[in-house]
Amino acid sequence: MRFLIISLIVLLVVGPLGVYVHRRASRLLGLGLRGRRALSFLLAAGILTMTLGRLGRGALPDGVLRAMGLGGSTISLAILLSAVLLAVVDLGRLIARLGGAALARTTAAARGAGAPARDADAGARAADAAARGANMASPPAEGGARAAGEPSAPPALPRRAFLANGAAGSAFLIGGGSAVYGALLGRHDYIIEEIAIPIPGLPRSLDGFSIVQLSDIHLGLFVGEPEMRAAEDLVHKARGDLIVMTGDLVDFDPRYTDHLGRLTRRLAPLARQGVAAIPGNHDHFAGIDATLDALARGGAHVLRNRGRVVGGAGGAFALLGVDDVWARRQVPGGGPDLGRALADVPRDLPRVLLCHNPVFFPEAAGEVALQLSGHTHGGQVNLVVRPADVVLPHGYVAGLYQRGGAHLYINRGFGTAGPPARIGAPPEVSRIVLVSA
Repeated sequence: MRFLIISLIVLLVVGPLGVYVHRRASRLLGLGLRGRRALSFLLAAGILTMTLGRLGRGALPDGVLRAMGLGGSTISLAILLSAVLLAVVDLGRLIARLGGAALARTTAAARGAGAPARDADAGARAADAAARGANMASPPAEGGARAAGEPSAPPALPRRAFLANGAAGSAFLIGGGSAVYGALLGRHDYIIEEIAIPIPGLPRSLDGFSIVQLSDIHLGLFVGEPEMRAAEDLVHKARGDLIVMTGDLVDFDPRYTDHLGRLTRRLAPLARQGVAAIPGNHDHFAGIDATLDALARGGAHVLRNRGRVVGGAGGAFALLGVDDVWARRQVPGGGPDLGRALADVPRDLPRVLLCHNPVFFPEAAGEVALQLSGHTHGGQVNLVVRPADVVLPHGYVAGLYQRGGAHLYINRGFGTAGPPARIGAPPEVSRIVLVSA
């Protein structure tokens, strides 16, 4: 049902945008009837295969669904990006047209006010113009006349129309090219981000302790064995003392919880403190019990409103984990319970919190030194601007933030949600280095 509702919303948004893009492309390219029909088929097929690729789970092989979903999503994303850019171009043209009309009216009014004083001069100028027109209308000299039946040169495209067509063509190229890049290359352009964060009260023996963070893997149709191998290689290169997985580990389908178990088992030996994990909203969608069971079987410390001590007699800190904020509204008794997690650890230890959604940070800032989150994907698709900066609560999108004496770090995520593409938000594995403050 959730997929069906989301699919209907996508169709209601992308469908009209597809009509807009079709009309603008047909006019720009001068397509005939066959060309317009072919373009209609391409755009409609892209939108429909994107939807069917998501809804056809179990009815078709995963390879077929993956190809349908990837191709359809790429076309649909190209429609969306092109439509946004074209709207900017058309808005600019409208503003220029209105500005030109206003200027013409102002000029005409100014001329009209001074017309009586210039009547005589205007008459003389009109007579001179008529004479010049008569001279220009005289037949050309012999040999210079156009041969009978010779076609005339096509009229030059006005400068303003030429610029408008160039801007519209650029919108199509940028929108379509960005969608193809994001689907084929951008979603696999992995980066290891390293950042040092001061932790008040951190024992000197733990100065330089490193936490490798994986978030928003979204194991599913578009994130499988090749991506799992890439994650394993990146975590190995990051060389952390502890690995944390901060939610949205499975996309929607509970079949992929087995992938999560295998990945966890492969990651656990890569850090001396093992793996700790918390759920995200998509883990609830896929089935929270199956997800947490896969993590536990893979050897992870599952911290759903729980805490554990990291370190030993020579120095330690408290690692806390909470449930996702989505469960607060949807699951009876669910949601983050920081108080319960704090009850598992000594009160005098510095605290690092794992919480999938950064929106929880204002509640936690007074209790923890650092919160590690994901969820936002860094906006995932950021062409020229990053809309998430003004859409997401508190402007928490990606990177490091501070509130009082506490820090929040938001990982851009490893996989994708929605369209399997990333533009301007490369997938990351974070290496967080704790520094004594």
